[in-house]
Amino acid sequence: MPGCLAGLAPPPPAALHLLLRGRGRRMAFSAAAPSRAFQLRLNPLTGDSEWLVVDEAEGEDVGAAPPQTQRQLLAATSYLDMLNDAARNRAYRRAIDAAVSDPSARVLDIGAGTGLLSMMSARALEAVGGEGRGSVSACESYLPMGKLTRRVLRANGMENKVKLFHKRSDELEVGVELDSPADVLVSEILDSELLGEGLIPTLQQAHDSLLVKNPKTVPYRATTYGQLVESPFLWKMHDLHSNEANAADGVWLTPDGMENIVSVKLQQHAMQCDPLEDEIRLLSEPFKVFEFDFSERPESQRENKITIKTTGDGCVHAIISWWVLQLDSAGSIFYSTAPKWVRQSSIKDLPRYTKDWCDHWKHCVWFTQGRGAPVMKDQTLSLRASHNLTSISYQLLNPNDEACNGNLKADHLTLLPERIALYGDIYWRSALITAIKNALSDRSPQTCIVADDSIFLALLVSSLSPSSKVIAMFPGLRDKGATYLQAVAKANNFSMDQIQVIGKRAASLSTDDLEHKKINLLVGEPFYCGSEGMLPWQNLRFWNARTLFHSMLSEDALIMPCKGVLKLCAMSLPDLWKSRRSLKDVEGFDHLVVNETLGACGDLPGEQQGPCLPYYVWQCGYTKKLSKVYSVMDFNFSEPIHSCFGKTKIEFADAGTCHGFAVWIDWVLDEKNSIVISTGPDTRYWKQGVQLLSKPVEVNPADDPAALVEASFDPASGDITFSSSFS
Repeated sequence: MPGCLAGLAPPPPAALHLLLRGRGRRMAFSAAAPSRAFQLRLNPLTGDSEWLVVDEAEGEDVGAAPPQTQRQLLAATSYLDMLNDAARNRAYRRAIDAAVSDPSARVLDIGAGTGLLSMMSARALEAVGGEGRGSVSACESYLPMGKLTRRVLRANGMENKVKLFHKRSDELEVGVELDSPADVLVSEILDSELLGEGLIPTLQQAHDSLLVKNPKTVPYRATTYGQLVESPFLWKMHDLHSNEANAADGVWLTPDGMENIVSVKLQQHAMQCDPLEDEIRLLSEPFKVFEFDFSERPESQRENKITIKTTGDGCVHAIISWWVLQLDSAGSIFYSTAPKWVRQSSIKDLPRYTKDWCDHWKHCVWFTQGRGAPVMKDQTLSLRASHNLTSISYQLLNPNDEACNGNLKADHLTLLPERIALYGDIYWRSALITAIKNALSDRSPQTCIVADDSIFLALLVSSLSPSSKVIAMFPGLRDKGATYLQAVAKANNFSMDQIQVIGKRAASLSTDDLEHKKINLLVGEPFYCGSEGMLPWQNLRFWNARTLFHSMLSEDALIMPCKGVLKLCAMSLPDLWKSRRSLKDVEGFDHLVVNETLGACGDLPGEQQGPCLPYYVWQCGYTKKLSKVYSVMDFNFSEPIHSCFGKTKIEFADAGTCHGFAVWIDWVLDEKNSIVISTGPDTRYWKQGVQLLSKPVEVNPADDPAALVEASFDPASGDITFSSSFS
């Protein structure tokens, strides 16, 4: 990736306001000059951060191609998926038509996105004779998105009907930007949890400063629901201590007495739960948690004690939650993010609702601590739910009102649920233990570098080779990683005298850190904190680190993994393809200009191809493998990093519609190729890359179809580009 623009120093912190939200839709940078914003971007191969400059005027013409920077920033967000959600769009259109009934209405759209809700409001206002009498104002604080908003407004002849501000709503003032308080508020500042994009503070400030008393709002109300479930898979995603006790391999990431020193964060975790339906046992009926009325100023925090009657014997491993929007005051227009088993039920007071799969709003999972809470059928439980400005939390109480959820210490490590499950996986642990034991056998005391953020490898090497000097780079964990190792050293039979935490990126390692010794063993999973949502080959940062260490390696240095193999499988992915298809008409408004910027993949003109994007394939709605797994190219870590090219012929084993390819890396741990860790979709612990086809292809093995896939790796950017052709 290119570095910072020449001559531009990073802006001072005081000049920036940063909001990072779950869907990437509320990333906002407000600089001193309103015509320019700065976006922080991570170079995946080096871990270096760089500032990208976004100018307000650049690339705003309807016919102009969006700047490369703008495409990079928005292609991996969920805007496109959201705009392809026909049920959402239709519900908002109907509710806005009902709310904008006064010709003199003053509408405010907070978080305008592409301007869809603003244009709906302007059209509704015109339909009731409000053109020239009423008004529509909109704010979009994220400048790259705001630039796209202007292009969409111009493409639809709406640039003079919607007044757009590149500001946060709390930067608007009545009498300055707004002529008078708004009497209709439209907004869609909702994440999977409902509150994570700042719904409460946004509504509070709007009611305090921007709205009339008793305004009309779209949505009108939101209600959150929950359900108690038993699920061995969800249990593995949070109870590391029990799972590594079952492994009984002598490595203790969470020793006795420190069961929570490595854990998931006590929060709701967004996840598609429909694929788990057959693995989940429901232990309660759905229950109402909180209700939020958008037409009133919300409270900053509340607490609700809920009485729940269990529906079966089992162990409560998690609470799955969702929300239901009532978009109109009459109570006739609803949108729900409920799991499929709830939407298809006939439970009283829950609206029956069907919709297509979408990825921009998932379900949420709150994990109970430890092995879970054992319950019996018809048992009465108490659940304490509370919310603050941005999140909802739960505390499950036993009949004696004692909390089942333990308190976490301040110095613990929090990791994503998928990594907790991986660290407790017996087969994964066994593979690494075997590979490290083989590497250390018949070797004299040595210097070992753990190149990534793997606490497992740092503990493993230190405990298996007490005479070795172990240097943990921990570029993401840093001091927290050092504090953690110190806490668990005794339980893992090693001394902190033999391990040193650098806490820096690979480029920072010097011969002084090595005490002028050579590196005999270089290891990594590889795993880098903060990279979990990236494409799988961006963990080739390990290869880049190996290259930076080249002059420090001994002649017989052992590198683990010794190589990575790019793997590929042809897939039928109809739900994902529909959510990433190019936009044309969205509720009567032309959105052609957004496709390239938002990373559209399907129905593209000509030979265009969308970007490869990271997904948990198992969470992508309906999926079907249409071919066996093929190897495309190898990354040989015995050599310094270099460009690579590979191609393979795909033969189809099953009939169906091929929508694209799932792509991942298998890590080969030993030179005999006998120990391999796959990050493919069958494991459910890693995201895969998905390269969607612009036009799906029907395949039938009886017709002997084939596809030629080519891939090219660029070591300068860390990107892999793909091309495919069918015969």
